[in-house]
Order: sequence, then structure tokens, then C-alpha cells
Amino acid sequence: MDDDRLVDIETKLAYQEDLVQALNGVVARQQQQIDQLEKACRSLIEHLNSMSDVVKTLQRPEDEIPPHY
Repeated sequence: MDDDRLVDIETKLAYQEDLVQALNGVVARQQQQIDQLEKACRSLIEHLNSMSDVVKTLQRPEDEIPPHY
């Protein structure tokens, strides 16, 4: 193998290693964002569930408007 070809392969390998590290950083940041979004969704679901429980306790049959109104 001649030296120019070896240098070319080593250069390409170095660029690929840098690209893999950059992509790994992107994937790690995306996973953090996904984790934060999942946490926010769970919180919203819990909040909605608690709100629906409150609404159910506030609605009583005597508070309903009769159908002829």
C-alpha cells in the first residue's frame, strides 16, 4: 500500500471518528429532551386527572339545569 493511500484512509477515519462523536452528542441531547417531554406529559396527565376528579365532585344532579331551559 502506498503512503498517499494510507494517509487518505487515516484522514477519512479521523473525520468519521469526529462525526460519530458529534452524532453521539446530538443523540444524547435528544434523549435528554425526550426525557423532559415525557416528564412534562406525565405531569400534565396527572394534573388533568386530578382536575377531572375535582370537576366530578363539584357536579351534583341538583345543580344541573332542567332540559326545558
